[in-house]
Order: sequence, then C-alpha cells, then structure tokens
Amino acid sequence: MSVDPAERRVPMVPDVARKLAGLGAQIVMQRGAADRAPFPEADYPDVMWVDSAADVVARADMLWVLGPPPDDLLNQLRPGTVLMGLLQPYASADRVRALNERQITAFAMELLPRISRAQSMDILSSQGAASGYQGALIAAGLAPKFFPMLTYAAGTIRPARALIVGAGVAGLQAIATARRLGAIVDAYDVRPETREQIESLGAKFVDTGVSAAGTGGYARELTDDEKAAQAGKLARAVAASDVIVTTAAIPGRRAPVIITAGMLAGMKPGSVVVDLAAETGGNVEGTVAGQEVMLGGVRVIGPTHVPSRMPVHTSEMYAKNLLNFITPALAGGELKLDWDDEVIAGTALTHAGAVMNDHVRQTLNLT
Repeated sequence: MSVDPAERRVPMVPDVARKLAGLGAQIVMQRGAADRAPFPEADYPDVMWVDSAADVVARADMLWVLGPPPDDLLNQLRPGTVLMGLLQPYASADRVRALNERQITAFAMELLPRISRAQSMDILSSQGAASGYQGALIAAGLAPKFFPMLTYAAGTIRPARALIVGAGVAGLQAIATARRLGAIVDAYDVRPETREQIESLGAKFVDTGVSAAGTGGYARELTDDEKAAQAGKLARAVAASDVIVTTAAIPGRRAPVIITAGMLAGMKPGSVVVDLAAETGGNVEGTVAGQEVMLGGVRVIGPTHVPSRMPVHTSEMYAKNLLNFITPALAGGELKLDWDDEVIAGTALTHAGAVMNDHVRQTLNLT
C-alpha cells in the first residue's frame, strides 16, 4: 500500500502475489495502487480489489507499505496487525508510540540485521542500487560534457571526470554506471575498507587519510578535526570534477554535509552535482530536496523519490525482499513469527506494546 502521490512503486507485484497465494495467503489491494508502476489489475488474478486504503487496512492482518502510514490510517490499524516496509523508525517518536498503543507488530526494514542470511531481504540495498544507477544517469544527462572520450573529424574530446562520494550500495552502483558511460571516475568514502571495492570497479580512490569505519558496515560520524582534515584533500578532488554524485548516509541521522560551499566554489562553472541524500538533508551545503539550485555557477540537484524513476524493477525488488523476509514465517496461510530468529527480532520496531529496538528507543528517548 502507498499513499504518497509522488510514489510510483507498489509493494506488491504480480509474481509475488502469486507466490503468496500459493503459501495460503489472501491478498487485498487498493484499486489503482499499481497503475503508476505500471502493473495492470489483470496481472493480479489472485488479488481482491477494494476501493480505498482504509478498506485495505480494515481487512489486512499483514500490511505491506512503502513508507509509514499517515496518522489517519495508522489510527485505523487493528491491534495485532503486522506492518512491514520502510517505516522511517527514527523519524517520529509519536509514530512509534502510536504503533505501541495500537499493539502493532511493526517490522522496519531499515533495521534488518546486516548479515549474509538477510541479504535477499535487504530493501535498503536493492533500492540503493537503483538510486545509484539513476544518480549517474541524471548527472550524465545534465553534464556540460560527454561522459566518454569521443573522436570526431576535428579531433578528440576528452572524457568527463566524475566524483562519487560514498561507496555503499548506491555509490558503488553509481561508480559502475558512470564507468560504463565512459567517464573517468574518482570515488571517496570515509571507510578505508571500501578502497578495494572502488578500485575493482575501475575508479580511483580518493585517500584523505581519515577513517570513519563504524558498526554494521556503516560510517560513524567524524570529529571536527577529522572533518577539517578530510575537507582539505577532498576539495582538490571536487575542483577537478565535472560531475559529482553524493550518496553518503548514516542510519537514523541527518545526512552528513561533505561538500561545502567553499568546495563548490572551486568547481568549473556549469559543473553538476547530484545529491542523492537530499531527502535526509543532503551531503552538499545548499542542497534543496526536490529542486535544482545554482550555487556559485554549479548546478546542484536534490532529486527525491529516486527509485520511483524505474518503478517496474524497483517494485519487483522491494516486493521480493519482503517476500523473502516473511516466507519462513508463513505456513498454510498462517503467520508464525519466530522471535528467536535474529532477523525477525532484529528488524522488529514494535511488538505487543513494546519498542523492540534498543537503538530506536534510546535515540527517540522512549521509555
């Protein structure tokens, strides 16, 4: 279910609906929910169609969503409902309290443990790959230069130079895509262990001498001294770039500002920066989510709903991630959650009136 008018994805695709029906589940969807993906209703022979999101909520024992339900729908959830999807667990203490008060079992897929067994369930990775791919395409489409080297009758055109900031799933996909398009690619990440991955894709690692390796495969926040050391060396890579794609994120926190106004001032006029972290504040000083702004002669784009730009594949990936997560708990059409399973327990946000995730509880000051 999705109620965001800017969202083109759908959390239930025909193939996954057929598989769930084979496991004994009955599927209910809102009419028109898949139209923008686009998947015709005729492709869902196993689905019962209803007229509104409220009708879905009234019938659902388990609800698949693309984002947290708005307050009016959340307040209609029946006690014991299982809610699954990208729930933005750190965004609102009031929403977590409301889930508790309604006795909702909520699985926030952002909390999925980063273990090998859970890779097929990892929505952040699947959607991040789509974002990185799209980020490189957006940059190439707006760049004032060809990405590849070209030879024409009057001579040779040198390839564009692209800088990718952040080497998580989105960043690595952006590197690979920019390389396929023919650009010279540099890449930067505060985690030194990403160097090998970056170089394996044919990019040059920008070494600033600062390490911010954190837990769970994510970066930690840098100290002020570390930020200053990072900035000096990174500024030179920024100035040499024709396009930049930024992808850095810290779960549960505002995106770190990595590219400052001073760094942008060193870029050539007409250069392009695509800030894929715009929805969580942006990696670039001055980014405006959902807009393009000119900062010192540099075009800075803050795209939102990036995975929705390719909704067929991202919907399929999202739905399959949820299917892989819940299939072990489905038997004969009944849901039996194994709370001894670290994947189930680790992904749970709320259950039986309690906040299950310690980090969320501490971050939001929930007792």
